[in-house]
Amino acid sequence: MGKSRLLPLLPFLIFSRAFAQQPAQKVFFSDIDNFWVAYDSIRTTPDSLRQLQYLQRLYIAKGTPGLKSMMEVRRYTAAEYVSAIRRYPKFWNSLRPFSRRAPAAAAGIEPYLKKLKQQYPALRPASIYFTMGLFRAGGTIKDGAVLIGTEMALGGVGVDVSELPARLKALLTRSYQGDAAKKLELTVVHEYVHTQQKLPGDPLLSLALYEGTCDMVAEVITGRVPALPYMTSGPALEPGLREKFKAEMFSPAFQNWFYNQKADDPKHVSDLGYYMGYAICKAYYQQAQNKQAAIKRLIELDYGNDAAVEAFLRETRYYPEPLDKAQLLRAYAAHNPVVVSMTPAPLPGGLLDASVKELRFTFSAAMGPYTGTGYGPGGKEQFPVTGRVGFSADRKSYTYQVDLKPGRTYGLTLESGFKSLDGHPLVPYEVTFRTKE
Repeated sequence: MGKSRLLPLLPFLIFSRAFAQQPAQKVFFSDIDNFWVAYDSIRTTPDSLRQLQYLQRLYIAKGTPGLKSMMEVRRYTAAEYVSAIRRYPKFWNSLRPFSRRAPAAAAGIEPYLKKLKQQYPALRPASIYFTMGLFRAGGTIKDGAVLIGTEMALGGVGVDVSELPARLKALLTRSYQGDAAKKLELTVVHEYVHTQQKLPGDPLLSLALYEGTCDMVAEVITGRVPALPYMTSGPALEPGLREKFKAEMFSPAFQNWFYNQKADDPKHVSDLGYYMGYAICKAYYQQAQNKQAAIKRLIELDYGNDAAVEAFLRETRYYPEPLDKAQLLRAYAAHNPVVVSMTPAPLPGGLLDASVKELRFTFSAAMGPYTGTGYGPGGKEQFPVTGRVGFSADRKSYTYQVDLKPGRTYGLTLESGFKSLDGHPLVPYEVTFRTKE
């Protein structure tokens, strides 16, 4: 791996004895430099194979551990990088000067990390990596490190997004508004808090508190909240959100609350799960007598432990009335879609003709974009699916391509990865049949 350009955050060494006993805080920028070297080489040839070799040799092979983590977490591939470079030259050319501002922007993070350490003395150091990604993360974490997607975090007005797909163009146009350095400070503090937390569990409540803690702590440290629709619209929407969130918070209803942008609906406010988690955490913080102890409690909560998360919710008194979890789960499950038919349907005795090439499953409700398909009781050996036709136009049925042999038993399961348009998971449906001799 090539030598990494980095910036020590000196206050982490000198402003307290506690810091003097820990490794130096470091911010790495070499992935930005390596990306532009690879980019310039790629632009010298139309040969896609050579372009792929340049990207692999000059960017990925020389990458920091942070780049490798970012590629793993966001599933970036070398081929995807080359495709984006070929398709969006105006974007990349105009982004270059903005990416060069990373060291100056990172310098503004120092006082906030110092304050975070003062408020939470148990803070563990976390390296910060500025990478060049493909629009799927402005900031994230892995293995205790903060990973920044520079192409999203530091772009601004003046970056040419005209070549990008409509949804991505809308996302970046919004992301590029305002002071990039100020937004970066907030992003880094948010992600830095994540490096200290335990991972969330399956219920919506767990993820909302996990994210809401970071927004709330970042506000305490920086005095700001993200200038994003969920935060600017959240207070006005909160009265209605409280009841909707209560109805779904013990379920895995992430689709309704996180990562649910709708580029074709300008009135839709996405990611309101962040706001609800923030509001609950802030209610707890505001009533706490010892604010530093409250921050410690928030950061160290076991988000993967349902009982601990539910006990914390009661402490916040955000919902003053007692909550009947079992009743809320029953009410939520009553709206879960089911499979109502399979076409062609097996004959009496579970027999199906071996000439059948497609199986269509019809649901009780229109379904969203996600799917979930598993083996039946006979495992992989009895799995008939060879391909997928996909959803019907009304999204009320889904068709698989199958390859059947005479006199054989087959099975498959439609799993809860299938979700209705309002985010309710499918009641798992298992089917087993045998073909005629």
